[in-house]
Amino acid sequence: MQIKYVSGTSTHPTSPLRKLVGLVVTVAVLALALMFSAVLLVVIAIVGTLGWAWLWWKTRELRKRLCEAAQQGVMPGAKASNDDVFEGQVIRVVDPKDIG
Repeated sequence: MQIKYVSGTSTHPTSPLRKLVGLVVTVAVLALALMFSAVLLVVIAIVGTLGWAWLWWKTRELRKRLCEAAQQGVMPGAKASNDDVFEGQVIRVVDPKDIG
């Protein structure tokens, strides 16, 4: 039994016209792929911008309240307190008799 290896290329030489048609088809497919990828990139940019604008519009009231609270020095939701705040330093004096 004899086994013959047949490669993917034909044994007939390809004509220059066939090579030219293959080149034109390849260039056309690459051009279409580039156009579709550019369109896809623009669509993604538009959808992202619209999503950002929607989120910005929905959070405008929250940003306004946070800005007002920052100007007043009060955090929203914090309990108002009338307690006096005492700030200072403490110096601890240790009696030498207590050490031993």
